[in-house]
Amino acid sequence: MVNNEIGLQFSGVSHSYGAVQVLNDVNLSVPAGSITCLLGPSGCGKTTFLRLSAGLESLQRGEIFFDGEKVSDANSSVAPEIRGVGLMFQDYMLFPHLSVLENVRFGLGGLSVGEQVKKAKLALEQVGMAEFRSYFPHMLSGGEQQRVALARAIAPRPKILLLDEPFSGLDQHLRKSLRSDTLHLLQELGTTALMVTHDPEEALLMGDRIAIMRTGEVLQEGTGADLYSRPTNAFCATFLGETLEYRAYAQSVSVDTPFGPVEVKKELIGGEVRVLVRPEAITFGSENSGLGVNSMFVSGTLTELKEVGPSRKVTLKLHGSGFEIRLLSSWRGFPEVGCEVGMVIDSSMMFVFPAVEG
Repeated sequence: MVNNEIGLQFSGVSHSYGAVQVLNDVNLSVPAGSITCLLGPSGCGKTTFLRLSAGLESLQRGEIFFDGEKVSDANSSVAPEIRGVGLMFQDYMLFPHLSVLENVRFGLGGLSVGEQVKKAKLALEQVGMAEFRSYFPHMLSGGEQQRVALARAIAPRPKILLLDEPFSGLDQHLRKSLRSDTLHLLQELGTTALMVTHDPEEALLMGDRIAIMRTGEVLQEGTGADLYSRPTNAFCATFLGETLEYRAYAQSVSVDTPFGPVEVKKELIGGEVRVLVRPEAITFGSENSGLGVNSMFVSGTLTELKEVGPSRKVTLKLHGSGFEIRLLSSWRGFPEVGCEVGMVIDSSMMFVFPAVEG
């Protein structure tokens, strides 16, 4: 049964382009009024997700629902213009011969001219572009053009807003500013949104939920906090954030690592494993007092220390194993290169996966 509190739902969706399988039996639910980010590398099927949602591709297998109503299956499809979808792309797709106001009005057909102008002006006010309504796209910066594209997408008050890498074409400062403004606006409007991105930081900042994709499949789905602290496989762990890696052969339920012993699942015994450690699991200091239940103490020699803006690039060679680790740290208490540094390791941020995953 379809939950009416789900704004967008994919059930058993598969799609191919010729012999290339792009989506493989995908199930995904986007809660109404939330933002879900599809996160994954190029070519994993993210954009196909959006095109199927918008009705720009014919669904080959499975079902898609909007607010509990079926909009597409292998035999029928609601037309794109009837679905109530807003689209926002990275390349803006503004009409160069139309003014900013006319661009925003473009998606408001069926209304009187007065209503179109009223809604378009309101949308431009909401994205901070009201004073530019008489301008043409070539007179605007990239960030301003993207704000107009957002205004055009939200002006009809769509049921679902689909965003395809909307900020990737902007410089870092504009990207941060625009995605923050977009997030606040979507939260204010209560719009159900599905956003494609390959940027883990962006997904963690924007998404109420994140679905990590690889080769046409959703590998893990949940809140950013859940995925970051409880990844189900090595790909999700490494794609969503930085990790330090150590490989070992699991001969028992405990594997010795340079960071201390780590428990492994019984099914991993007898094979090589990857031990992944989040850099933030490491707290630097000179004392091993105050260790928590889930923490271990190791020490090493500082072999490199370089300022990188607010952080420091740190390289240490751990005592006993000689294992070398490199990471960025904001800790300001490092001694001189060549000195000993103590580290407390939070074992809850250490993950063990098979060396080879399917």
